[in-house]
Amino acid sequence: MNKELVHIKRALLSVSDKSGIVAFAKGLGDHGVEIISTGGTAKALRDAGIPVKDVSDLIGFPEMMDGRVKTLHPLVHGGILGLRDEHKAAALEHNVQWIDLVVCNLYPFAATIAKPNATEDEAIENIDIGGPSMIRSAAKNVGWVGVVVDPSDYAPTLDELKKNGGLTYDTRKRLRNKAFGHTASYDAVIANYFSEKMADTLVLTYKKSSDLRYGENPHQRAAVYKDGEYLGPSLLNAKMHQGKELSYNNLNDADGALSALLEFDDPACVVVKHATPCGVASRYSITDAFRHAYEADALSAFGGVIAINRPCTKEIAEFITSVFAEVLIAPAFDAGVLDILAAKPKMRILELNFSPLLGGSQRGVRGESMVQDKRHEPARLNLRSIAGGLLVQDADTHAITRDSLKVVTATLPADDQLSDMLFAWNVVKHVRSNAIVLAKNKTTAGIGGGQVSRVDAVKIALQKAGENASGSVLASDAFFPFRDSIDEIAKFGVKAIIQPGGSIKDQDVIAVCNEHGIAMALTGVRSFKH
Repeated sequence: MNKELVHIKRALLSVSDKSGIVAFAKGLGDHGVEIISTGGTAKALRDAGIPVKDVSDLIGFPEMMDGRVKTLHPLVHGGILGLRDEHKAAALEHNVQWIDLVVCNLYPFAATIAKPNATEDEAIENIDIGGPSMIRSAAKNVGWVGVVVDPSDYAPTLDELKKNGGLTYDTRKRLRNKAFGHTASYDAVIANYFSEKMADTLVLTYKKSSDLRYGENPHQRAAVYKDGEYLGPSLLNAKMHQGKELSYNNLNDADGALSALLEFDDPACVVVKHATPCGVASRYSITDAFRHAYEADALSAFGGVIAINRPCTKEIAEFITSVFAEVLIAPAFDAGVLDILAAKPKMRILELNFSPLLGGSQRGVRGESMVQDKRHEPARLNLRSIAGGLLVQDADTHAITRDSLKVVTATLPADDQLSDMLFAWNVVKHVRSNAIVLAKNKTTAGIGGGQVSRVDAVKIALQKAGENASGSVLASDAFFPFRDSIDEIAKFGVKAIIQPGGSIKDQDVIAVCNEHGIAMALTGVRSFKH
């Protein structure tokens, strides 16, 4: 393996993403590098007045079949793959010219399939064949060849050529590693496109968005990676207006807030602490929704994440500057609001479009922007690592409606109670199991989660609610196996329950609800979140 400096005398440029390629090619030419190119890349360089030699002239064979066949030739791959010390004689015998640098990125397969009406034929036409072969050839021959797949590496490459007259082995290794990652990611996107969910082989491809200072604790290394195929709202696409760098815990908590917030179409606010909602409310105005969500458990909200699904108002901003919050997420900010929030320079302020597939904000009949559309969040997989493996499941996107509820008690829930029951169910899906949520007037009154006993979760939720438990409704993420929880609920004046049902003790639980005059509806669906 050659680990010495490699001088760049000849480069092959063939790129789909042409950003920066003209300036890079000019820089290579200034260093005396002969440039070979193909198709559209060669045309772009010629149009810019840069001398370029066509691959077809190099190999003595024309590009054909609409460009499908152009670089798959021994004179190309021999020039890339040949070991300069061992294969010199063969190269001279067969007139192979060494290619010292390959600059290539691939047909836009991911961008093609992301288009709303992309067909399979269009996808297939955007599967690159020659490009990955050239990249892999150059990466394999790291001892003698450099490979550049990312336009962000153009400037550093030119700087090194200017400084050293060639590329060092360390630079070639770094570029090699990136190149193999590029082709692996590309193939993964293709494989996933043609695969069914839960296929025999799961191929994951994520690109590093950034390193993080540390993980959940300072002694843990951490980074955040981006899924290039995900089209829904993501914190990694948010615009950060101010504040310190987002930490691992910030991102984890903020994603929990975003996931819960996406359950609601009406103006809503979610306050999250340690990845669990501590206050949620939905109201006619976003300012009212925020006030009620924050005050639902102001003690727990200290140092939490606040997410709202309408533009942040001056009233909200003024309140937030009087308390301690780590992160504020909003789709937009009213005039002057960012100036108010600047009084808290360490607080992270994120602007996030919740409806990217709709082309931005919409205007509703109430004059509120960012009306949500459930199309914004395509079906996806949840992943969790375990020792030696990975647990994979569909995301819990199952929606419960009034029509899907089964009322099983003699007492029927009133209309406003049904609204609160559905609201509470949307919240309980995002609370750690065992999970209990009390709600009244579309505001959480008490939340108990993460307990090993359901009756303990009930007691915590009731304790949190206090007097507000009276007249509230209760959501449970799984069935009640015994009457003890129902007896406890009745003492605090809870009027209705929404729960999955399915216990062998269902009839006993229904009977005790009838004893206490509590209405109960079954969803038929469990929503554990462990």
